[in-house]
Amino acid sequence: MYSNVWDEIINNGKLDLINDTNFDKDITLIYNPENVVGIENFKDYYNNFITGFSDVKFTIVDVFGQGDKLVKHWHYKGTHSGDFFGIPATGKTVDLKGVTLVKMKDGKIAQEQDFMDNMLFMQQLGIVSSPENIKVIDGLYKAFGIGDIPTVLTVLDPKVVWNEAEGNAYADGNPYIGPDAVLNGIFARVGEDYEFFKVADLKLLDMSNNQVLATLRYNGKLKKNGAVIDAQVAHLWSLNDGKVIAFQQYVDTKHLNDAINK
Repeated sequence: MYSNVWDEIINNGKLDLINDTNFDKDITLIYNPENVVGIENFKDYYNNFITGFSDVKFTIVDVFGQGDKLVKHWHYKGTHSGDFFGIPATGKTVDLKGVTLVKMKDGKIAQEQDFMDNMLFMQQLGIVSSPENIKVIDGLYKAFGIGDIPTVLTVLDPKVVWNEAEGNAYADGNPYIGPDAVLNGIFARVGEDYEFFKVADLKLLDMSNNQVLATLRYNGKLKKNGAVIDAQVAHLWSLNDGKVIAFQQYVDTKHLNDAINK
């Protein structure tokens, strides 16, 4: 009974099964900061999961118990396509596992308490950034610093969207889509144009929505005229699952163009 009810509610959106046939009238969800009590409040709570996500796949991996107590091990997948507790749709997918402690009463579900990685949930929604983002971008700059461009390219998503600053000579191909476009349109041209090119004074700032802001300077020397650059720069990196999905450059383009035309 328990497995069938939740399968129908979550996978098929049958919210009306949260009723006094399947649930005790005082059904209680143990929750912080305040418990959710009563069938209507319980239904309102789970309505967020029904309307907030599409492509839902809810699986009870295992359920077992003794007496009037059950333990449910579950797996939930879905796409955040609607309002979820006031959070507008992000289009991001979530893939979560958790455990629910259950108490039954007279053959009905009387109490539930969920245990899951809420931080991971927020990270997958993009509300809280992954703590690995800074490490990924730091590694990317270190690889670039020693000329290991193949490693830099492995950090880029196959569909990465890369934009150079407006007014930069390399912005003529914006947006560069995919690692090969970035390699040929940016890195190869930097290698052709500069005797040396490096970054300095790098600082990385963790942002919300899985973004990292880098502040730095470009130091380089142009081959054609020997002009030296020392330009103030900012990079905004967007990541998903440890891969760069978007890049936006901000730089003192006047300084760069003055050096090129010197």
